[in-house]
This record gives sequence, C-alpha cells and structure tokens, in this order.
Amino acid sequence: MTRILLAALIGSLVLLAGCGEKQPVTVYKQGQYQGKPDKQPWDNAQFKGDQVAWEKAIKARNGNQNEYARVAGN
Repeated sequence: MTRILLAALIGSLVLLAGCGEKQPVTVYKQGQYQGKPDKQPWDNAQFKGDQVAWEKAIKARNGNQNEYARVAGN
C-alpha cells in the first residue's frame, strides 16, 4: 500500500514540476545585442585569419559534394 502511495506521490510531483512558467532569457535590449560577438569562420587555428584560404577550402569541399562531377572524373 505504501509503495502505491509513494509512486502516486512521485508521479504527481513529476507532473506538477512541468507546470511551472519560466521567464525567457533576454539578451536583447532595445537596439543593442548584449551577447558575445560573433567570430568570422576563418578566424581559427586552421586558416589563421586568411579569408581567401577559407573560401578556397569551402569551394573545394562543395565541389567534392557534386555527384555528377565526382562520377565524371572517374
């Protein structure tokens, strides 16, 4: 009997836990973004800030995803 009551109590607590309302986190204040600044994709250890090298790598990667170009090359 106590197991049934304990299970019912735990179940009701779990159900009630989902009923709470959370306040949204606001990082935007009227005209200004308050979060961390975005980095450029080429600002990393691999490309060391070289945008041209990053663009070449992206074009090469995109070319390798074209099945027609890959099949024609074989």
